[in-house]
Amino acid sequence: QVQLVESGGGLVQAGGSLRLSCAASGRTSSSYAMGWFRQAPGKEREFVAAINWSGSSTYYADALEGRFTISRGNAKNTAYLQMDSLKPEDTAVYYCAAVYTDYLPLGNEYDYWGQGTQVTVSS
Repeated sequence: QVQLVESGGGLVQAGGSLRLSCAASGRTSSSYAMGWFRQAPGKEREFVAAINWSGSSTYYADALEGRFTISRGNAKNTAYLQMDSLKPEDTAVYYCAAVYTDYLPLGNEYDYWGQGTQVTVSS
């Protein structure tokens, strides 16, 4: 199993930036992809971005590409989500997720989830 812990959330003004981190521990020697999701109050959880094991491939929600960037640390045990030009509608709890695979997930096929980190964007 892999355990995930998110950090980096907080309060930011519209137009600002935040960088979220997701630290993985446990069985991290096997290949696993990582992703970010978010859930706003009263809404369903939605996909944000995904990255494969090597970090060579990424995938974004159409509406967020260009403002959000997913990356992976050299040791591959940490995933990052750089969020720029933030808008009030980006306010949500952001979750990190992982799935053991050599491929880039294009859906919600994740098995492991973090507890989430709150991001609040004020207008």
